[in-house]
Parts: sequence; C-alpha cells; structure tokens
Amino acid sequence: MPYYVYIVKCSDDTLYTGITTDIKRRIDEHNHSDKGAKYTRLRRPVHLVYMEEAANRSLASQREYAIKKLSRSEKLALID
Repeated sequence: MPYYVYIVKCSDDTLYTGITTDIKRRIDEHNHSDKGAKYTRLRRPVHLVYMEEAANRSLASQREYAIKKLSRSEKLALID
C-alpha cells in the first residue's frame, strides 16, 4: 500500500505537512473532523497544494521530516 507525503495550505496561509495512505480521506478529516491535526483544526479550510508517493511508511516519514525542516520559501519552491 503506498503512502503519500502531502502539504496543505491553511486558511491563514500557513503550510502543514503530513503523511497518509488516503489523501482524499485525510484532507476531509483536516477540514471536517476531530481526527484532523490540532494545528489544522484551528485553520480551516485547508487545501491540498502538494503530494508525492512513497513506497512505505518509513520512507514517507523520512520524507515528511525532510520537508518539515525546509524553510517556507523552500517549501513554496517545492510546491511550484
């Protein structure tokens, strides 16, 4: 089962990075459910702006960590 690393843009123009196996479900959770991250619950609605596939959870987690270490300008360059 593939994993996805994703970035969403929140209503306050901040960026949130996460991993999931189901992008559609996860974005719906961020926007409509208590299962969404605490960070995004306060900044709804969120919009998917980037995603990439990873072969497994370990690789997805490593990539998520690497993206989270990027500056905002580096993340925006990745999104573009």
